[in-house]
Amino acid sequence: MKSLQKESTRLGWAAFFMVLMAFMVTRPMFAQNAAPADPMKAIVDNSSAMRIGIDTVWVLVTAMLVFWMNAGFALVESGLCQAKNCTNILAKNFIVFAASTISFWVLGWGLMFGDGNGFIGLNGLWLVSGTDNSPALGEAYAAMNPFSTVKYEGVYSAINWTPVPLWAKFFFQLVFAGTAATIVSGAVAERIKFGAFLIFSFLLVAFIYPVTGHWIWGGGFLGSNNFRDFAGSSVVHSVGGWAALAGVIALGPRLGKYGKDGKINAIPGHSMTSAALGVLVLWLGWFGFNPGSTMSAGNGTAIAHILVNTNMAAATGALGALLTAWILLKKPDLSMILNGCLAGLVAITAPCAFVSIGSGAIIGLFGGALVVLAVLMFDRLKLDDPVGALSVHLVNGIWGTLALGLFYDNQVSTDIAALATGLTRSQQFMVQLKGVFWVGLFAFTASMVFWYLLKLTMGIRVSVDEEMEGLDVGEHGNRAYPDFVITGTTTISESRI
Repeated sequence: MKSLQKESTRLGWAAFFMVLMAFMVTRPMFAQNAAPADPMKAIVDNSSAMRIGIDTVWVLVTAMLVFWMNAGFALVESGLCQAKNCTNILAKNFIVFAASTISFWVLGWGLMFGDGNGFIGLNGLWLVSGTDNSPALGEAYAAMNPFSTVKYEGVYSAINWTPVPLWAKFFFQLVFAGTAATIVSGAVAERIKFGAFLIFSFLLVAFIYPVTGHWIWGGGFLGSNNFRDFAGSSVVHSVGGWAALAGVIALGPRLGKYGKDGKINAIPGHSMTSAALGVLVLWLGWFGFNPGSTMSAGNGTAIAHILVNTNMAAATGALGALLTAWILLKKPDLSMILNGCLAGLVAITAPCAFVSIGSGAIIGLFGGALVVLAVLMFDRLKLDDPVGALSVHLVNGIWGTLALGLFYDNQVSTDIAALATGLTRSQQFMVQLKGVFWVGLFAFTASMVFWYLLKLTMGIRVSVDEEMEGLDVGEHGNRAYPDFVITGTTTISESRI
């Protein structure tokens, strides 16, 4: 009996220790799986984090596509210029994004997106010093948890409509600012001092671009009064075009471009292969430029609509330029076809989320025809633009901005951009026209002031000898094609002085 009791006691203690050990091992598991104090908050946090992650990847990938457009611009501009200036063109296109990065970080971002008044940002100006507390997550959480004390306030209210992190927003907007500065490079090519161009690029991205950008995208007086520009026909392209026009006027034409008898002398580029490849790179990059401006991957319908509209305008732009050049010049000029494609892309950049696909095709077609007419017009005005940047970016930036009003569709604007104004097409056109006037007035005037200040202080044009020899040697001390032997004794420019 005693042995049975001892055995029972041992079994009892063994069972007790087993239960105790099991409790100690499983307690953390129970703790991890315990229901949270606020289950709704956990659901909101998890779904919001996933949404932010997906949106951030979308924004950064499309921004990288826009960044890659720098390669396209470098290829187009160098190809349409003479071989003796190829290194100079490549150097400008390379360094301009570096200059834009510093300039936009130091001041441009704050002037553009900082809270202020209808004309300029006044808060968070220096070195992106504001906070980025998006209201999107706050509103979603507050609707499910009215007792939340989380505050969603910052100094960049105009861009708080997307919940992606601040630096994702900054990088996406930076590549747009860099594009505006790159536009100037081609128009002033083959005769500008490298240092003068570099300083102007800093000034453009620090002051001119962000001020007009604030008016439209930064909560300024144009955007708040129903002016619409989805991805930058005015904000990016026409601003860059106005700055380029001022530079062309301040510089004057290249040597030999216009004869004393009024004859217009062609100065062909050295590589149409480079130019064609560059346009294809730009065409690809525009699929980040326009669809990426949704700054969210959440609306697939909007992304698809904008991308197809972008492609459609590029295609009809190329065809429109082809037909116009064939009729007026009697030949299907490749440079015109290439610029026609770019013209269609520039023209659709503002209205891509506000017009139907059919309207986008018409906008691109007219843009392609317009670029050929504009190239001929600028030559008659003796405004020398080696690559057609004024015709592509300025003229078609204006056309695309106005076309948004002419083809405006409230239903498309509601479904795709969620930015319907409720205005009729004639009313929207007048709003767009006013915006074109104010952006052009400021961008051109400010650019002209900067160009002439540089002209009076350091000078902006290279010497006659340097221009004749080529800027590659005079400005950079090397050549793009050092092993290429020129058998002739004169260049195109020299032969027509």
